[in-house]
Amino acid sequence: MNYLPKLMLAAVLSFPLAACSQPAANAPAKPKAETATLVPRVNGGLPDFTELVEREGAAVVNISTTQTVRERGVFPQMPNIPEDDPIYEFFKRFMPPPQQGGPREYQAHSLGSGFIISQDGYVITNAHVVDRADEVLVKLTDKREFKAKVVGTDRRTDVALLKIDAKNLPVVNLGDPGKMKVGEWVVAIGSPYGFENSVTAGIVSAKGRALPGDNFVSFIQTDVAVNPGNSGGPLFNLRGEVVGVNSQIYSRTGGYMGLSFAIPIDLAMDIVGQLKGSGKVSRGRLGVQIQEVTADLAASFGLKDAKGAIISSIEKGSPAERGGMQPGDVILKFEGKEVPSSSELPRMVGATKPGSKVKVEVWRNRTAKELTLTLGEWETDTVAAKAEPQPEKANKLGLTLAELSAEDKRSLKVENGLLVQQVSGAAEKAGVRRGDVVLALGGEKVGSVDQFAKLLAKQGNEKNVALLIQRGDRILFVPVKIGG
Repeated sequence: MNYLPKLMLAAVLSFPLAACSQPAANAPAKPKAETATLVPRVNGGLPDFTELVEREGAAVVNISTTQTVRERGVFPQMPNIPEDDPIYEFFKRFMPPPQQGGPREYQAHSLGSGFIISQDGYVITNAHVVDRADEVLVKLTDKREFKAKVVGTDRRTDVALLKIDAKNLPVVNLGDPGKMKVGEWVVAIGSPYGFENSVTAGIVSAKGRALPGDNFVSFIQTDVAVNPGNSGGPLFNLRGEVVGVNSQIYSRTGGYMGLSFAIPIDLAMDIVGQLKGSGKVSRGRLGVQIQEVTADLAASFGLKDAKGAIISSIEKGSPAERGGMQPGDVILKFEGKEVPSSSELPRMVGATKPGSKVKVEVWRNRTAKELTLTLGEWETDTVAAKAEPQPEKANKLGLTLAELSAEDKRSLKVENGLLVQQVSGAAEKAGVRRGDVVLALGGEKVGSVDQFAKLLAKQGNEKNVALLIQRGDRILFVPVKIGG
């Protein structure tokens, strides 16, 4: 744990509580009476949001989740201290020993926000609000509560679609984020820190904002006060239309500091349509690594403007390689549309259906060249309701392992391996940790749980087995005593 304050991007996480034991076809979000603006000005000055809140607030919901957490607390006085933290050794030597009994289980509860998009009970929220939850409850402003089904989530855009069993519900009206202007007023309604249906207001600070690690979302930046618990709540314009889904804040403390970010509602509704139709989200993929075109690079490439995206590397066998792209190409246009910056390209490609033939204009050897290629598909990390694989039982080493997806392998930069989901017994004594990746057993690479079990069975009378572990940026051998 880092005890020094640092600037960080924080998802507007659902507020933690104390631990204890395309919209529906028959009722889409319908436009309401067309008005230039729903919000009047008070004496020609500041806007009055009361009518907007009275009219739209009933469609905003409170979301609470319950998750069973299983973890090993090292010290009751100060749990979850990493073993490589210098303070860990101090507590190990001078504090009372931890209670025995292995991993403990407890119920974690959290809160978030959402809004109803169809009269028959479809609700939008953030993926991180309901991620890995065992139970999701939706509470309406009239105090009714419903157990929600998670239709699907998309972690890359942080959008989730829920369904509750109810009819004739109030719904929001959807707006067009493309028509918004920087400087116009916007309103957020949600449940910050569990305070239901709280209203905050501000202005649009910027549009098309790119954030680290979010390649598929062009965020709306506002100065609306958004805090933990606002996650998944709506961002309204002055016409009472939802233009965004509140998702992240930029903060030194984890709380509001004047910068909040919302997912444009048109992008969210595209994700919702795919989740509702197939339970997953499909995205086009080129298979390239790109970087920004700076003024100096533009000059060195002979470009007039610092626009586009430079291809720094190309994956073997990727759509880009098959289509004739080369490292050093600058992608200027995609399907006839200019690529203003490298951050825009993943969104443009991702929004295109996999398998589509596309035209890409590149700058090569100081000359523009048009290429035609067929897009591949991103490996999905969409989680449909109850579709996430359940953990396997612990093996005789005390390891509960899970297989890595193609996306996991790319992000971890490994060709093979198994994720340690839970650890106990001999493996725990040997120092294996939850979150480690087992690369090999006894010198043989592992890629599936079944293969690991077979290799373990072959050890016969061996008393110890060597596991090759990746932990963060480190790779190390860990000897584990069989049956120990």
